[in-house]
Amino acid sequence: MLNRRITLQARPTGIPGPEHFAQDETPAGVPEAGEVLVETMYISIDPAMRSWIAQSSGYTRGVEIGAVMRAGGIGRVLTSRAEGFAPGDLVQGRTGWQSHPILRGRETQKLDLSVGSLEDWMGPLGTSALTAYFGLRDIGALKPGETLLVSAAAGGVGQLAAQIGLIEACHVVGIAGGPDKCRFLNETLGLHGAIDYKAENDLTGAIRRECTDGVDVYFDNVGGPTLDAALANLRTDARVAMCGRISQTVAPEPYGIRNLGMTGGRRITLRNFLVFDYHDRYPEARAWLAARIREGRLRQRLHIVEGLENAPRALGMLFTGENTGKLIVKAAD
Repeated sequence: MLNRRITLQARPTGIPGPEHFAQDETPAGVPEAGEVLVETMYISIDPAMRSWIAQSSGYTRGVEIGAVMRAGGIGRVLTSRAEGFAPGDLVQGRTGWQSHPILRGRETQKLDLSVGSLEDWMGPLGTSALTAYFGLRDIGALKPGETLLVSAAAGGVGQLAAQIGLIEACHVVGIAGGPDKCRFLNETLGLHGAIDYKAENDLTGAIRRECTDGVDVYFDNVGGPTLDAALANLRTDARVAMCGRISQTVAPEPYGIRNLGMTGGRRITLRNFLVFDYHDRYPEARAWLAARIREGRLRQRLHIVEGLENAPRALGMLFTGENTGKLIVKAAD
């Protein structure tokens, strides 16, 4: 059995693409005690991957040149030497960009399909949903009746954050790029307003137009000028959940935030967070998310790219705005 691998070959200075990766085949490994051999089925493509392959990855160890690209995914157990796992089990873990990884049992989760489908586990039960849940509940401290503004609202995390806001009886406005994405936010998800940042000459004014009483919670996925425009519209005691900064990961020069001075007199809280810090509370979040899925109040559009070999191209799509929804690669049936 061969393991198809995609490895990092060069660190991009801008948008990542196939030219920064190489593909090869090696014999599949044999699991040792406590490990499982898995066939990868789905791979999650996330903005954080761009920082993992940068010269300085920031909050976590970067991917080394020549190493398999890091990624989370879902697969089927082929061989198990780990207690609690058997051939045929469907599991979630750090598969990487490879067809047959060896995973450590203690770092791998067996999927309960009574809670949700495989697609649900990649979408509204996956890491993106957990990020939205804890970002709004713990960091944003969102309350019913408040105004929630979400950037990259048609993306993997943004879709879930916006819908959680609706479930919590908030006035929800999303920011996205292009009329199709804004139509999706308004007509499919039912947001109260959508702002096409590509069509606005004055994003600060556009936010003011849609959030007439100001913003109580801003869920930030992009950073840069969008964060600046949101800061200008925050109400007193507003909270900013700083989830991502996708606009800055491929920018030639970092954007200097100008409106930070406005936060002092309004007693505004800005706080970044990592979903992995909440690992012990994942069951709590997934129970709540699964209940909302069963009620038909929570959904997620998946953008599926076929074929492991297309993972490098899929990663670049995140930074050109080509995807609508949670971007995943289907590596096997």
